Amino acid sequence: MATDTLQALGLGIIGFAIIIGVGTVVLQKFGDSVAVCPSGHIYNETLELCQNISAPTNTTTVGGAAYSNMAYLETQLGSSGLSGWVPAIIAITIGMLFLGYFLTKRGRRV
Repeated sequence: MATDTLQALGLGIIGFAIIIGVGTVVLQKFGDSVAVCPSGHIYNETLELCQNISAPTNTTTVGGAAYSNMAYLETQLGSSGLSGWVPAIIAITIGMLFLGYFLTKRGRRV
């Protein structure tokens, strides 16, 4: 019984990590597609900045409300958001597994 529970916990954590990873990539690509740069600048996906065409070392921040919203949502999926709760969820779940095991074992006779 404990093995099945731990296996389900592991699969749930793996599924959660995949959802966060895919969500982050999708939001990053959406943000890249709606980035707004001033005239004479192009968007550099690697730096996530607007780069001057004639002077590539001259960069500015990306503008646009849509890009700001995508960047905010990406931050909320990252370590300061949803995925930041993962260690607490794992600790509480494992603690509850141990408590459940010891509480149910008390009533059994061997």
